Amino acid sequence: MRSAAEDTNRRMLRARDAMDRAYAQPLDVPTLARIAHVSPAHFARTFRATFGETPHRYLQRRRVERAMFLLRETDRSVTDICFEVGFGSPGTFSRTFSDIVGRSPRTYRKEATSTGVPTCFTMAWTRPSA
Repeated sequence: MRSAAEDTNRRMLRARDAMDRAYAQPLDVPTLARIAHVSPAHFARTFRATFGETPHRYLQRRRVERAMFLLRETDRSVTDICFEVGFGSPGTFSRTFSDIVGRSPRTYRKEATSTGVPTCFTMAWTRPSA
């Protein structure tokens, strides 16, 4: 028999996994709550208690992580990357990116250099903090 805590963790992980898979899609709290099979208010409170950040902030961070990779590894424009990772406007993307990473997307691209290090090390080293 599963405990209530295990069941809650499973539900939150199910929603977080959905965010990881579909980070570029418009995901709101009611949609994520349906995935977790809980009410939106309960989902928002429990997600924050479980992972230490709101669902919205987690989703923003995932989008920024993907944008960081694309900025390092491609020549695509910042605007194209903005829309590909799920942001609705370049201004919101730039402001959120700067808030999480500490510099603008263009500055990050200039300073980031692609090295011969395996991707898993690069991702771990450059992962933005919560």
